[in-house]
This record gives sequence, C-alpha cells and structure tokens, in this order.
Amino acid sequence: MKISKKTDYALRALFAIAQQKQSSISIRELSESTDVPRRFLENIMLEMNKAGWVSSIPGRYGGYVLAKASNEITLGEVIRYFEGMIAMISCVSVSSYEPCSQENKCYFRRVFLNIRNLTAQILDKTTIASCLAQEPVTKEDVYKEEFIGGLGI
Repeated sequence: MKISKKTDYALRALFAIAQQKQSSISIRELSESTDVPRRFLENIMLEMNKAGWVSSIPGRYGGYVLAKASNEITLGEVIRYFEGMIAMISCVSVSSYEPCSQENKCYFRRVFLNIRNLTAQILDKTTIASCLAQEPVTKEDVYKEEFIGGLGI
C-alpha cells in the first residue's frame, strides 16, 4: 500500500496542528512547517474541516486547531477518508470492493486479505497522540539489518 501525496499532506498537517497544543497555526506557518504547497494545503484543510478533525479560527491571529482530541483521530480514518480503501487490491476491500473474475480460484487473494486486516488493525488503533508519544523514525531505523530483505517486515 502506498498513500497519495494528498493523504501524506493531510497527515503532516494534522501532526503539526496537534503539536501546537492550545494555540492555532496559520495556513502560512502550516505550509512552511510541513513543506506542503499552500494551494494544496488550503483544499486539504477544507476537507479535514468537513471531516471534523480541524476547525478554523478566523481573523488576523486565527488559523487551525484540532476539532477533536489527538487521541480520538486514528490514522485509519484519515487514510480511508482520503484514499477510499486500505486494501492493496480492490477484491478484498470493504469500502471499495470490486469483483474479480478470478475470485473463486485465486490463491494469493487470502494473503492480501490478511495484509488488509493486519494493516487496518494497526492503523485503526494508532492515533495522532500515540504517534506523537514516540520518537520519529530515523534512516538508520529503516535500514536495520533485522528488517532488510523482508525479515521482520
């Protein structure tokens, strides 16, 4: 599964807003701190406002704040909102199911169903707050020997 730039940008914005604690953050500051082009970010913020994750505060010193607590927003709901599905193939998706002519004789479909289920479990229990409680992943973490070549991942 690979998320779109839009979903990536939405997550960046949510985390940046969550880190502000009590104060709001302007669209300009949000764009600069997340390295997201402002014109894309403005549309994404409108969508996230509609979804109920952020609120906008008008005025000169206004900006964006979280509309829900950071421990109530899961990565799963954000990804589903922007991507439509978590499954790698649509024949095992709940929200975007599309039938396949090979369903009744497909042997690898179960693997993708298991991947969907495990991915959904992780994303649905992972909140903005739980992510912020951890250290960011480093390049060294990505290349740890125990994970290279598919071992452990």
